[in-house]
Amino acid sequence: MIDKYNKKLIFRVCCAGILMFGIAVLILGSVATDLRSKLDLDEIQAGTLFSILPVGMLTGSLLFGPVADKYGYRILLSVSCIFLFAGFEGIAYVRDADILKLFIFLIGLGGGAVNGATSALVADISDTDKGASLSLLGAFFGLGALGIPLILGILRNVYSFEAIVAGVGTLALVTGICFLVISYPPPKQKHGFPVKIIPVLVSDKVLLMIAFFLFFQSSFEGIINNWTTTWLKDHLSVQPGKALFALSAFVAGMTVMRLLLGSLLRPVSFKTIMKISFILIFISLVLLRLAGSLSAAVPGLVLLGAGLAAGFPMMLGIAGERFKELSGTAFSFVMSVALTGNILINYLMGVIADRFGIASLITVAFIELMMQILIFILIIGSLKKNNS
Repeated sequence: MIDKYNKKLIFRVCCAGILMFGIAVLILGSVATDLRSKLDLDEIQAGTLFSILPVGMLTGSLLFGPVADKYGYRILLSVSCIFLFAGFEGIAYVRDADILKLFIFLIGLGGGAVNGATSALVADISDTDKGASLSLLGAFFGLGALGIPLILGILRNVYSFEAIVAGVGTLALVTGICFLVISYPPPKQKHGFPVKIIPVLVSDKVLLMIAFFLFFQSSFEGIINNWTTTWLKDHLSVQPGKALFALSAFVAGMTVMRLLLGSLLRPVSFKTIMKISFILIFISLVLLRLAGSLSAAVPGLVLLGAGLAAGFPMMLGIAGERFKELSGTAFSFVMSVALTGNILINYLMGVIADRFGIASLITVAFIELMMQILIFILIIGSLKKNNS
């Protein structure tokens, strides 16, 4: 008997899940000042809290693939949303910094699993244009990332930040319930996960190149998210509040482009999309290099977000097409490499900024772009060989 499931319903619930992940990524930064005041944290303690989130995300990214391929998506996504719910409620109500670390880890763990599993699931239910469908999914990440600072800003004079974060936690719980009750495609490995397939995955040249493309993609996005406000403040003497607005412009550019990739640009080929993306990134970095004021930097940040929008959905689309029977594990592998790049390059950026100044951010970004272009050329060459 063939399991029946509604692809449109699955996609909509996945969009809700990835929106919660977008909130999870930005939640700590959005309430950092409030948390430091509430818990009387110094710089080192606050930094420790921030460092726990990517560790949890890496753990979730490593685990979701094999679990999804063997047991399916229902319990994985439902439990992951419960972890998000618990983490948000912990941020809202816990008053001990050491206990709070556990809840932040749960946000990372649940968020990393939701991010990977929803992407793999959307790839599974998309018969064609996987990259376009993943782009549309990714737009909801941007909406979540843009929405939580906006909601906190609008409502903070009416409600406490604890009440707002607790309310967001309730949304995560509702999303988890939705994941629990909908129907899914059957698990790919009902009779056990074949351990022998792992060497095949890690030895596949195209998958390895995709993983390292996303290593630089994730770290590129990471250094822009984490260091742009400092670059604007120290290099262009922009006030912190306005610097946050400029960072929102970057996220908005990415979100709009992903909406276009999932709709109007859906018929455009993968190669053309990536070439356009590289051109947009190059132009944006030139604009940022030449910028002498906030008004000159904002267009560059919008274009940079638009240029970086295609990387993850397009590359994950190829991986999902290449490993249809083990998409979860393939996604788990490439996303873990990507997140490792985010952690390592962000740390390296800190060392570079300390030694050479924050102006080096744009130089590092140019290097990231060059590495992505090189790996893209290698990927195209390998795909041509496989198709010939």
